[in-house]
Amino acid sequence: MKYLVLALLLLGTVSAQAQSELPSLDSLDSGWNTIATDGVCSTGTPYQFFAKPSADNSNLLIFFNGGGGCWFGEACDLNSQPNIHSPFAEMDQNNPANSRGIFNFESSANPFSDYAMVFLPYCTGDVHIGGGTREYSYTNPAGTEVSVTTYHEGYANTKTILEWVFENFTTPNTVVLSGSSAGAIGSSFYSGLVAEHYSSVPVVLIADAAGGYGSPFLPDTLNAWNTATVLPDWEEYTGETNDSITFEDFYIASANHNPNLTIAQYNAAEDAVQITFTQLMGDAPGSFSLPQRLLNNYLEIESAVDEFYSYTAGGTVHMIMQAPIFYEYQVEGIRFVDWVADLLRGQEVSDVSCVNEALGCDAAPQTNSD
Repeated sequence: MKYLVLALLLLGTVSAQAQSELPSLDSLDSGWNTIATDGVCSTGTPYQFFAKPSADNSNLLIFFNGGGGCWFGEACDLNSQPNIHSPFAEMDQNNPANSRGIFNFESSANPFSDYAMVFLPYCTGDVHIGGGTREYSYTNPAGTEVSVTTYHEGYANTKTILEWVFENFTTPNTVVLSGSSAGAIGSSFYSGLVAEHYSSVPVVLIADAAGGYGSPFLPDTLNAWNTATVLPDWEEYTGETNDSITFEDFYIASANHNPNLTIAQYNAAEDAVQITFTQLMGDAPGSFSLPQRLLNNYLEIESAVDEFYSYTAGGTVHMIMQAPIFYEYQVEGIRFVDWVADLLRGQEVSDVSCVNEALGCDAAPQTNSD
C-alpha cells in the first residue's frame, strides 16, 4: 500500500513537470548531484540520475545500480507478491551517498577515489535493457482479473544519460563501467556502446553478482522486456531474437565489437540472491549447482572472446562493489580491491576462484552488513 501511495504522489509530479535541458558537467557541485530527466520508472514515476565530478574528469566510472526485476504481472504489481524489484528512483537504495565500497571516498585504498562518477538508479524492473511499456494481466487470489501497466523503459532512460555523458565527457583517459546484480547485466550490455563511442580509450567492465543466469527460462524475461528491439545494429547481434539471446551474449558481443574493451565478472559461488532469482525464472530448487553454472557461463564467454577475467568468491553474499567487503575479501592472498586496481591500470590479472572452504578460501563472506 505504501508503494501505491508514493506512486500516486510521484505521478502527480511527473505529469506537471516539463523536462528542462540537463545541466552541464561544469555547472555541477563537487559532491553528488541529483539530475532529473524526462524518463520514467516502472510505475510511470519520474526518473533521475546522479553525477559527481572529479578534479579533472579524466577518469570516468559509469555505475548501474541493481534492485531485482519483474517480468510477470504479480511481480510488477506493487500491490501483489512477490514484489521483487525497486520501483522508484528516489528510494534510499538508489542513492549512491548511502553506499560504501567503491563509493567510500574516505578510504585511501579506493581505486576510484579520483574518478568522476555517473550513477544510474534502477527502477524499471528490466535490468536497464527494457524496450518499452508492457501490459500484464493476472488473476489475484480473490479471483479478480488484474491489469498492470509497467514501463520497462530501461533503455530509453539509459540512452538519455549516455548522451549526456558523451556530451560532457569528451576526452576521458579511462572509462569504467560497473554494476551490481541487475546493474551488472545492464553494464555488460552498455559497455559495448560506451566502448564504441570512446573507441580510442581503454574501457573496462566489472560486472558484479549476476553471472549465474544461464537458464533455459531466460527468454521469458527478455520477451517481457522486448530487449531484442534495443540491440545495436552490430554484426555480433545478427539474427538474435528475444528467444535466442542470453546475458552471456552481451559480454561476447561487446568485447568482440570493441578491441579497447576489457571485460570481467565477480560472483560469490553460493550467492543466495542469484539462486533465488534463478528459481523464480523457472529452475526447481536443488535442480542446479550455482558454482557449476557460473563455470559454464565463464567458459562460454572465454571460448568466444580473446580475454575475460573472473573473480569467484566463496560464501553466499550478494554484491561486493558497494559493500565494505570490497576492501576486505581475498582469496589466497589476492585481495579483490587489488585485483580491481590492477584491471584499472591495464595490468594482466589472473582468474581467481574460491568455490568452497576446501579449496582454500580466506575469510569467505557469509553476511554483508551494508
